[in-house]
Amino acid sequence: MLIVRPSTFSDLASIEKLANQNSAKISSLPQQRDKLSEQIDISTRSFAGDESLAGVEQYLLVLEDSESGGVLGTAGIDRCAGNGHPFYNYRQDELIHSSHQLNVNNKVPVLYMSHELTGKTLFRSLTIDSKYRGTEYFELISRARLLLVGQFSELFDDEIVIEIQGALDDDGTCPFWDSVGRHFFDMDFATADYYSAIKSKTFIAELMPSHPIYVPLLSEAAQAVVGKPHPLAEPNCQLLHREGFRIGKYADIFDGGPTLTARVSDLNTVKSLQTKHVKVSESTRGGVKYLISNGSVSNFRCVIGQLTDGIGDVIRISQALAKALNVSERENITFAAL
Repeated sequence: MLIVRPSTFSDLASIEKLANQNSAKISSLPQQRDKLSEQIDISTRSFAGDESLAGVEQYLLVLEDSESGGVLGTAGIDRCAGNGHPFYNYRQDELIHSSHQLNVNNKVPVLYMSHELTGKTLFRSLTIDSKYRGTEYFELISRARLLLVGQFSELFDDEIVIEIQGALDDDGTCPFWDSVGRHFFDMDFATADYYSAIKSKTFIAELMPSHPIYVPLLSEAAQAVVGKPHPLAEPNCQLLHREGFRIGKYADIFDGGPTLTARVSDLNTVKSLQTKHVKVSESTRGGVKYLISNGSVSNFRCVIGQLTDGIGDVIRISQALAKALNVSERENITFAAL
């Protein structure tokens, strides 16, 4: 069975392998072992309720094959975008340029440096083994975060933001970066992306121009990708759109990719969550398939499994499912339609 659970240090080698797969180029999961180890440490302390991290918790979930113990995917949540530092984006807007004498009235798209999204809850580091792309398990690792946020809303902001990887050329170059950021840094996109992973985007934002950027002055290739996702990120965008996320007015300062936003209370999974007491049965024939999680933060578990309605607030689950969720008779589980 595939189970979503908090990451541990024993997962480090498997997560590092995932981060270096081709699919990682559309994930914010760092590829450096020391940074991965640091993220696991912070996540472990966050799930344990470490008070020194209050307000800036970072959670890293993994998708585990319970039979082999292998890690097949990751998904992260930052309680506070920026983690105590400004969280930079470009805000897309328009300026009106007009002249009555020339009978000209133009709307010109402009990008403003902004950190308005600082402090919102950030979903990040979503990746999955290539064998499981396009399967229900991609939905499991992505939507497990919604069950965690929906159950324990007091731990998170009431708005979620998600940065989606922007478009890259076949050779890995980034039209947006080449037209904007590269003019202020003597480095290509891959190098800038590397430094961002081991440091933060703050150092980039501090050296970028604070003045508005007029989009028509960028290269045609750069203009074409502002607010556009990487093709490999499209399945994730479709899933998030179904949930209720929408592309907002923000673009990534590196690659121009879109930023999706939504209020937690408006998300379909959160609105449909149900919580019932467990009745453990030897079998649950004819049950309906759901996303299911237990009622724990520190020992969070989320799986895909079949449930059978009982009487009142009781739901029947199999012994195998109870073991995977680490729940006992009469304990609560929370579930949402798959």
